[in-house]
Amino acid sequence: MVVPELRPWRAARPHVVRIADAVRPRLARAAATAKPRVTRLVRAGKPQVARVTLPKTWQYTAGAATAGLALAAGVVTAAGPWDSSGQRTAERDRAAALGRAGGTDHGGTSGAPGRPRPAPSADPVLTGLGGVSTVKSAPDGKALAKALTPLLKDPALGPRPAAAVVDVTTGRRLYGAHPDAAFTPASTTKIATAVAALSAMGADHRLTTRAALEPDTKEVVLVGGGDPTLTAREKAEGWASLRTLAAGTAAALADRGVREVTLSYDTTLYSGPRMHPIGVNPNLALVSPLMADEGRTDDSTSGPVTRVTDPAEDAARQFGDLLKSHGIKTTAPGPSKATTRAQTLAAVSSPPLSALVERMLTNSDNDIAEALARQTAIATGHRADFAGADKAISAQLRRLGLPLKGAAFKDGSGLNRADRLTPDLLTALLAKAADPSHPELRPALTGLPVAGFTGTLTSRYTDGAAGVVRAKTGTLTGVNTLAGTLVDEDGRLLAFAFMTTDTDPGNPAATQRALDRAATTLAACGCG
Repeated sequence: MVVPELRPWRAARPHVVRIADAVRPRLARAAATAKPRVTRLVRAGKPQVARVTLPKTWQYTAGAATAGLALAAGVVTAAGPWDSSGQRTAERDRAAALGRAGGTDHGGTSGAPGRPRPAPSADPVLTGLGGVSTVKSAPDGKALAKALTPLLKDPALGPRPAAAVVDVTTGRRLYGAHPDAAFTPASTTKIATAVAALSAMGADHRLTTRAALEPDTKEVVLVGGGDPTLTAREKAEGWASLRTLAAGTAAALADRGVREVTLSYDTTLYSGPRMHPIGVNPNLALVSPLMADEGRTDDSTSGPVTRVTDPAEDAARQFGDLLKSHGIKTTAPGPSKATTRAQTLAAVSSPPLSALVERMLTNSDNDIAEALARQTAIATGHRADFAGADKAISAQLRRLGLPLKGAAFKDGSGLNRADRLTPDLLTALLAKAADPSHPELRPALTGLPVAGFTGTLTSRYTDGAAGVVRAKTGTLTGVNTLAGTLVDEDGRLLAFAFMTTDTDPGNPAATQRALDRAATTLAACGCG
């Protein structure tokens, strides 16, 4: 049984209006002065702790010495199509409200009965992304061990939790507890999927859906290009629109004097089984290169929900209905394959891969994850199925020089319990994404949910390291993981990974709280 970890994504836009020009000075001020505002420190626990793996000085990235907090000086205002998911908008609004207590204004007195608690200000995480580090020394490994080891003894974390903490500036591991142990990673697998896809295709790559006409038979074939974000909704909100594709197709047919066609759909881009090994599950649809709105049966855009039985047929049926609304009569759609003679009538493309990665990570979107795993396989000459994606992701990460001992990628989403990652690999992925020599990987960081603000961390850290931690969550029954970046008390950007297994399936909230305490303590450590 899988414990759904996805929640409907909430932009959480504050009721404060600021023009963009007013934001930049505040961000600059925040970058110069802000420190994490952790309101409660976690108790250190017992002073006597068991011996743990000592920090090592292994370099994760060749260019890590110059990485640090220079993830790109203008990343907050320049890098990545954040507006496609609302993430940049939400953070800008939060940053614009820095002059107000708590980072936003709900009207009336803060904390008054019947009113929501003010959200925290976003300056620490914005500083971590766009600031320049002036800290000369990394946190002390022994001090980190003293702070973290007692927390990892929490029974809620199971019998053998594993962890790693890395200084992004130098790539040096500062703390490790079984850092090379391979665990079921759950949805933190998506970090690996993101890095592999961005490495293989580049941040500007787009996925195209097209309609083609077979000239001899007047058959219109809807050809799936693997875009899981294709939408049939009236408001496309920047994603590729099935309505736009239908309108363009109808116009092109009308120009040819064609008013009646046979309608087919082509899903041959992918190979192998469409069903994920977990079977029918509300966390994802059948894996298909053709789908509209992820085969959802309601108006949701994220989170678990019942899916249509055949996403490709459903998308083609909707496409046919849209053609009819433009005066083109069609048959009921059936599967086919576009020939080399087929003439493209119209096409629509997804936003760039950077936007897809950010949406995948922020919402923990399994459909996008499985699509990107297959696209990585196609881009690197592997078979577009689960096994081919495994080989492709492994090959891309190996090419980047990442530590793959014990790793296995049986899917792209992390829903498969046979997946394996280590804390070393997760922190190495994050450090590599920060490497200035690999700017194409940056969306693997900018897409991470922000504690207390976005995605799967929206409702977490409300009284802890909100705005300081960016992290990907991972939750299956008895499995809880957390991996991401944070800005410590001295302004240092750290990458961390906490992995657990055999946790109490009846109390996953306790495990989440224990993981959050560890991240909060790391942010508040001041262990320099």
